[in-house]
Amino acid sequence: MLITLLWGYAWVVMKAALEYMGPFMFSSFRFGTGAVTLLLVVWIMKIGLPPKEYWKHLIIVGILQTAIVFLLVMYGLMFVDAGKSSVLLYSMPMFSSLLAVRFLHEKLTPAKSIGLAIGMIGLLTILGWDIWIGQPAEVIFGEVLIIIGAFSWAVSNTYFRLHVQDLPKIQSSAYQMLFGAIAIILVTVFTESGEPVSWNLDLIYYILFSGVLASALCFTVWFIIMSRLDMVSATISTLLVPIFGLLFSSILLGETMTIGILAGSAMIITGIIIATVRWKHPRVGDSHARSS
Repeated sequence: MLITLLWGYAWVVMKAALEYMGPFMFSSFRFGTGAVTLLLVVWIMKIGLPPKEYWKHLIIVGILQTAIVFLLVMYGLMFVDAGKSSVLLYSMPMFSSLLAVRFLHEKLTPAKSIGLAIGMIGLLTILGWDIWIGQPAEVIFGEVLIIIGAFSWAVSNTYFRLHVQDLPKIQSSAYQMLFGAIAIILVTVFTESGEPVSWNLDLIYYILFSGVLASALCFTVWFIIMSRLDMVSATISTLLVPIFGLLFSSILLGETMTIGILAGSAMIITGIIIATVRWKHPRVGDSHARSS
């Protein structure tokens, strides 16, 4: 609940920040701040450097989860509303679940399958038919970029479970974010180095919130969740993020809250309950005892 609430509000922050600087520049400051914060905590806790055999895996996770996802998302946000962008990115549980079955050999139980299906229908309900018809080309382009980002995040989740989850979570979060931030900074240097930045207190707040809370804190907690829950249960719960994203976007950015959005949100919550609650089935002996 903590990270879904913070990540939901972060969509408003990311959209608002585009008024003051380019999308890649903001991502550089966001994840640079997040990486510095986490590395400082690692230093205070005297955790040290990760073993050499993990460095290539941390680089890959950093590229997949931090660099690719947020370069695509921030660029896509230039064309797509913040609320709908959050819905598109959180198609991630669908991709993660399929990859978990294929590469992690997790079982997709009937309850999880039904819950996931209802949640994804809820996402499509929120998006509405305008995702399919009547949209400008640049909006469709932005939406495609965000969906690619969702797939990259799903691949990162699977790769983390296979190669990185044995490391201390704050250490893995710190170094993957460092490598991801370096990649984003390199892209920024080549694409936005000459663009103006309008510094003010609002922008500083956006950078600090997104860097310290939405990145350093939330992704560390996310890695903890990923190491303790199966992939489907962990990722399907993030479907709450677009609900918070839509709510905050409606209140703070004036984006439209429709009946479809409310109905889709109800479906998402229903899907999460079905997929994550442990349903108890009566044993044969218990049924026989009651009938006796």
